Amino acid sequence: MPAGWTWSADANLFFGFNAQVRKLTPFQAWESQNWWMLAGEHAVGRGRLTLVGMASLEPFTIAGQGSPQLFQTGEIYKQIPIVNFQHPHDLLMGLGGTYRLPAGRVVLIAGADLVGNPTLGPVPFMHRESGRDDPEAPLTHHWLDSTHATPGVVRAGVAIGGITLEASGFRGAEPDDNHLNIERPRIDSWAARANWARGPWSAQFSGGHLKQPESFEPYDVTRWTASLSYDGTAASRPLAVTAAWGGNREFNGFNGNNDGYLAEGRLRLTDMSTLYTRAEGVDKELFGLGFHPRGLSHRHTYYRVYALTAGYIRDLPLVKRTRIGIGADITGYRMPDDLAVIYGGSMSYHVFLRWRPEGGKKHEM
Repeated sequence: MPAGWTWSADANLFFGFNAQVRKLTPFQAWESQNWWMLAGEHAVGRGRLTLVGMASLEPFTIAGQGSPQLFQTGEIYKQIPIVNFQHPHDLLMGLGGTYRLPAGRVVLIAGADLVGNPTLGPVPFMHRESGRDDPEAPLTHHWLDSTHATPGVVRAGVAIGGITLEASGFRGAEPDDNHLNIERPRIDSWAARANWARGPWSAQFSGGHLKQPESFEPYDVTRWTASLSYDGTAASRPLAVTAAWGGNREFNGFNGNNDGYLAEGRLRLTDMSTLYTRAEGVDKELFGLGFHPRGLSHRHTYYRVYALTAGYIRDLPLVKRTRIGIGADITGYRMPDDLAVIYGGSMSYHVFLRWRPEGGKKHEM
């Protein structure tokens, strides 16, 4: 590796029209989902130090109650528990460092983040090659990778060949609804992950205990996740696919078990055209969300909702070393009969421009 600093950057910017159509109260918005990332590496002693920073302008480019999204839940925004919206991300989405020290066949790993990603879940959705062309967050976000921008993380692990074993301590609470500040870091939750990588294939299994992640329902949650990803080629064309499961076990005194399943993929048909798709099935609590005092136990009602998205992006040859594309997608839903009165016939549509640099940094867990 070079002796001095080496720098890499990545970004993703969407701007477009988001229409969520349902039987009661359809809603729509012009909006932008976006993030920028910079990473630097430098030799320190016998090891290598990596510093990463990540920011988003979504606090300014997503208005109202957030980005409209049918069946999306998780966190609060403007003092209201979110239902049918995806919250904007914080202005500062990541800031931290990792040190890797070779020791024979083993690599020792240690890191800390003012804002970062604990050792829980797969690569976050906005960084996965299988999903980063979709402007919408997965409905399984709070079952798989909602901890990706946690204020306060310490990490340690060991890598042997293609296997990495790691653990972390972090703040369990989700970021508050002020997306311009940084919450006070504290270590009250933990997670551990085993990751395997070989060629284009990777897999992970992880689990963690989160201390009261949702402020409006202050219960502890144990989360389990497993995923398998392929980032290679099919018939010489770039193909990225991810299959994942996440399970939340909430200690609410009654029925706190709920699960989410995801399969997503992205295929570059030509140098200028891309198809993407996402299929999900997830247990959603859509009614009865509200602020509860600590220690109050009550029965929750979950509905298994299925969503299927199909999308297409056509890149435009406008600027070298960047990819500017125009895209569109459509999402259909399947739901229990009990939801049909409100959500029957629901569909979602996006039409957008997308910008990203060509290449970019390959993201790690």
